[in-house]
Amino acid sequence: MQSAMEWITSTPMSYFVLDHAWAWPVAEALHFTGLVLMVGAVGLFDLRLLGLGKGIAPAALHRLVPLAVVGFGISLATGLLFISGTPDQYFYNSAFHLKLVFLFVMGANAAFFYAGPFRAVRSLGPADDVPAAARLSAGISLAAMIGVMCCGRMLTFFRPTTVF
Repeated sequence: MQSAMEWITSTPMSYFVLDHAWAWPVAEALHFTGLVLMVGAVGLFDLRLLGLGKGIAPAALHRLVPLAVVGFGISLATGLLFISGTPDQYFYNSAFHLKLVFLFVMGANAAFFYAGPFRAVRSLGPADDVPAAARLSAGISLAAMIGVMCCGRMLTFFRPTTVF
């Protein structure tokens, strides 16, 4: 682990983050913007699948999902920037480990959704009931997104003070 962190801190990206006073705050703002795009688009779609906004066809809200993909890309890029600046604050942080678990759950849940329940959902009308598997997937999606946000926020409160 130590050799990986030494390599990361020797990269140009690490030097960029540490040498430019505005790099971290700008990355934070972009990270939050990416999160808002992701949660706004996917969260709205998930809430519709759970029964809110029954006057809207799920397919109409699903058109926002590409914004979520852009948001995830922004958050991923800025997250890698954060790690490159201070890898020890992430590699040894339980909140970060849990955040990765929630991100994995989000990805596995999305794969499940698009491999199965989405086929039925995309043809639903505004007042149609959503299949149980799609509702379950939407609930998991919302819970995992909340988990990612909470763990991301907790990163600053659970910073390791020593490297093991």
